[in-house]
Amino acid sequence: MNTGHITPAIVVNHVALHFVTPEAEIGSEVFIDHATQTLAQLPESIRSAIAQFHQEPHVSGALLIKGLPIGQLPETPPTPTTPTSKDHTSELTLLAVAKALGEPVGYKPELGGRLIQNLVPTQANQDRQVSTSSKVPLMFHIEAAFHPHRPAYLLLLCLKGDANAVTTLASIREVLPHLSDDVKKTLFEPRFRTAVDESYLNGRTNVLGELMPVLSGDTERPTMVFDADLMVGIDDEAQAALMALSRAVEAHHTGVCLETGDLLIVDNAVAVHGRSQYNPRFDGTDRWLQRTFVVDNLQASAPDREGRVIMTVFGEALESHSPRAD
Repeated sequence: MNTGHITPAIVVNHVALHFVTPEAEIGSEVFIDHATQTLAQLPESIRSAIAQFHQEPHVSGALLIKGLPIGQLPETPPTPTTPTSKDHTSELTLLAVAKALGEPVGYKPELGGRLIQNLVPTQANQDRQVSTSSKVPLMFHIEAAFHPHRPAYLLLLCLKGDANAVTTLASIREVLPHLSDDVKKTLFEPRFRTAVDESYLNGRTNVLGELMPVLSGDTERPTMVFDADLMVGIDDEAQAALMALSRAVEAHHTGVCLETGDLLIVDNAVAVHGRSQYNPRFDGTDRWLQRTFVVDNLQASAPDREGRVIMTVFGEALESHSPRAD
């Protein structure tokens, strides 16, 4: 799918790659060290494209690498946590690229903090605003807009695609010229708050975060924090500016239908992403992505982190809960 707007930078792998996976737990430092070494096996064209994107993101805020190795695949699991018999080629591929961009991390509420997360449609979540939905479009958002340690990059590796499932993208670089000066001025002011994604609450009540701007930095090349579902303006003018941004994102986005071996890298400060609705079959052949998050460094999250898992707690405990119930 392409709406005629700026599409991700694309680099294609034309080399047959065969990675040797280590006998180590995925997410362990042994496995990650092996992934770091594996990076050197990628063609120079891919390593150069990743390095360039890391230094200066493409105007789309995204880089698409095609033709990466994923190994032998079993049937698509019915849930993200269902054990499978697959080998670890795709995990090695994903972590090799992640290490070229920074440090891969997990977030405890996201599938227990797994560094590599399986994203598959589930029957229970078809109609919800979560990554395992299918019957509803995922609204545009940056990843973890509410989080003090939000990822710098989101990586999505396609193991099995679906021709009707489109990953949508919109870059602030393209959207900005379509906003009025008054709207831009308001978006640069700390007049917005963001609720917490329900998956991070674990039974606690939701709360709005601290005041923050939507746009920051250079007025001509800003970064963006935006979530169409969870963010609100604190006054009428701020809310109107947020709605103007939302309309511009909807009008000036593109889409990528991910295929087997595609890796989409999204700069989480430049581009928002979403997904179209689609119709899974729940027969073992459905769309299957793997996801990992990358931060610039591990130092910033050190007080909230155990190993590579960020443990930040959000929300307020319900009165009926004991202090340790959460």
